[in-house]
Order: sequence, then C-alpha cells, then structure tokens
Amino acid sequence: MTSLPQVAPRIAKLTALSIGVALLATACGGSSTPTSTGSGTASANAAGIACPAPSATAGASTAAGAGGAVPAATTTTETALKIGSLLPTTGSLAFLGPPEIAGVNLGIKEINDAGGVLGKPVEVIHRDSGDTKTDIATQSTSALLGQGVSAIVGAASSGVSKTVINQITGAGVIQFSPANTSPDFTAWDDKGLYWRTAPSDVLQGKVLGNYMATCGAQTVGMIVLNDAYGTGLAKNVQAAFEAAGGKVVAQELFNEGDSQFSSQVDKVLAAKPDAIALITFDQAKSIVPLMTGKGIKPTQIFMVDGNMSDYSKDFQAGTLKGAQGTIPGTFAKDDFKKKLLAIDPALKDYSYAGESYDAANLIALASEAAKSTKGTDIAAQLKAVSETGEKCNDFPSCVTLLRNGKDIDYDGQSGPVTFSDAGDPTEAYIGIYEFQDDNTYKPVKEEFGKL
Repeated sequence: MTSLPQVAPRIAKLTALSIGVALLATACGGSSTPTSTGSGTASANAAGIACPAPSATAGASTAAGAGGAVPAATTTTETALKIGSLLPTTGSLAFLGPPEIAGVNLGIKEINDAGGVLGKPVEVIHRDSGDTKTDIATQSTSALLGQGVSAIVGAASSGVSKTVINQITGAGVIQFSPANTSPDFTAWDDKGLYWRTAPSDVLQGKVLGNYMATCGAQTVGMIVLNDAYGTGLAKNVQAAFEAAGGKVVAQELFNEGDSQFSSQVDKVLAAKPDAIALITFDQAKSIVPLMTGKGIKPTQIFMVDGNMSDYSKDFQAGTLKGAQGTIPGTFAKDDFKKKLLAIDPALKDYSYAGESYDAANLIALASEAAKSTKGTDIAAQLKAVSETGEKCNDFPSCVTLLRNGKDIDYDGQSGPVTFSDAGDPTEAYIGIYEFQDDNTYKPVKEEFGKL
C-alpha cells in the first residue's frame, strides 16, 4: 500500500511524558440501536479505607450557543462530509456504546441544524466495534471505508483500535477515538490521521495511584486485564502509587474471554492489600462478588473507566457502597445530559459522551476550515481549530466565527481540547466517582492534569 504524506507535524512524538496534576480538592471522597442517518439524532484497616465524605458535586453548564443565525458556508463541495462510528454495541464494553453513540448523534444533529458542513448535511453511519474476542471491528471498518467515510469515531477499546488503526489510516481516513487511553498510540505511525479526545492513561494512572495513597492505602493489589488498556493503565497506577510511598504487593492478570477469576482473586487477597485496583472491563461483574464474599469491603475497591458502570441490576443493594473509581473527562453537565436524553431517553451512563460529541464537532469544524471533506485535509486542520483562537464550545458558535474569517479555539464538553503533535490531548480532567447504596455512582471531584 502506498504510504500517505504526513498531514500534521509528528516530530514531537513524546519519548517522555511529564505530568503536573493540580488537585481541585484535597480531601478524598468517601440500549439504543444505532442507525445510519443524515441528520443524526485515612489509614487502612480491616474495615476498609477511611475517606472523608465528598464535598464537591457536578456543576451546572456554562455552555452557550452562538445566538443568531449562522452565516451560510461560502464554499460548497461536491462531496458531503460522511462520518462513521465504530463504537461498542456488543462485547465487554457494550455499556459504553449508548452514551458514545448519543454524543456523536447529538453533535451531528447540531451540525446539521446549523446548516451542515460546506453547505451540505453531514451523514453519520454507525457500526459495532465488538471487542477483541471477535473480528467485528475489522468487518465494520471495511464496511465504513467502503461507504466513503472521511473519518471514523472510535473505537472505545484500545485493544480494538490496535486491530484497525492501520486499516483506517492506511486508507487516508481519520481515526478519532473518544475513549482510547493506551499510551501506545502516542508514537504510532499513523500518518497524522489518528486523534483522540481521551487523555493517555499516563494521566488517569497518576490520578488513581495518587488518590489511593491520599485515601490512606499503603499497599495495593491489582487485578488487571491483559491487553493494551489494562497493562498500560496498571503500569502508570503502580508508578504513581509507589512514587507516593505505597507498595504494590500483588498483581494478577487475566485475558479477554476468561470467565473464571477465583485464582486471581485468591492470590491478590493472600497478599492482604489495603486496597484493590480493578483494571477490567465488565469482568468486574464476576470479580466484585468474589472479593466481597471473602471479606473485602467496598471501600477498599478502586475501579477505572473500563468498569465504572451502573450495577443496580447486577448486585444486591450496598455491594459497592463506598467503592470509588476514575473516568477521564469532566462531569457531564445537566443541560448536556438533557440534550443527550433527547437523543436517547434510555441513557443511564454518560461516560465518554462528551468526548464523542467533541470528536464529531472537531471533525466538522476542521472540514470547514480546510474547505474539504478529504480525510487528510481535515486532519491537517484539527490542531488549528482547537488552539490559539477565539474560544467557542459548539458547532454553531464556532462555525460562525470561522465563516467570518476568525481563528477559533474549540473547548468542548470533555473539557479543554488542545492537541499535541501526536494527536493527543495535552491537558484533561479526570473525574473521581463514588458508588452509592443502589450500586450507581455519583461525582466526588475532578482533578486536572497536563501531559
């Protein structure tokens, strides 16, 4: 396959990452069916880790629309912008599919309500990514490329993205993930076509490792999914926790597709850690009961974005009460939730909805800036529309500025969006959440960090 030209500077491929994490609070805290559409719709003890009650809650939205009419596009193109999504409706991350798909559809709706891109409505085509146990992602990618998409939003799983990134970028198409966090993508030979709105696990790992230490844990055990996501995140959690003076006393791996976890649980519990970090996907549904059945308190359990979900129908009340976890991104604001619920009234989880919404908007804005719907042309403008310009936070307000000849700096629902030359966010929020008696979780606080 003929190699494509480099469309964005990639010489700063970040051989080392330094992170400054600014804590916004110092105390630790206690199914839609997608379719194709043109319009889109304290010290540790036997009782667990002692943590003070949370004091921070999610704030109200301050986002505002542009107001007034959006100026018409001055340049039209014969080819309408077509965006695909490669997001999970089946597999171990299927719980992330609905909010991500709703985020994309909300973005497309607002884009088309504002007149579309370059004078034409944007079309979105959704396909299932499945997980790494199947070949669904490859088949879906082939279908999307066959339909002429300029960009693909997805995948959610870093492991899945590794199976299709060369296929997508090799075709001159943008791959824009709202949820990939593996550090491996920073240095990937992607011809400038791989981008993401989720920060590298270098940041989430540092936040979670420090947070467990802040909550009084001196020793930690980890149960880890043996894939790019799991091992990469575990490495960064361990580095941060040990830098804070703690010690990882056990780490047990399992593979995607495994259904028995007694061996891993028994080995970790035998080390008698103060806290246990579960770096898994939906395997947590099987692992949590094994741990609590052997006397582990929920306040000793720390989870991550891959398993932060609504367990109200999976566990008895109180099973996870006091367990905590991290999810990259800011807390979903109330007005954004309302808009998402108008797209999918069944939504219960908002994880990575903001990142998906932002991905759709950034692709559309970069297409406007490039006056082209070609993937390589759009990619060349993604940095430009996200930095050193007039601030704006939705498509109507941003495209109005662009069409009036202004430089823009898009900041979205996921927080500030500023890209490195490698297509990574250079700064991001990590949200910390705590499970309630009904086994759903609520926000505790946000931590901001730079990469």
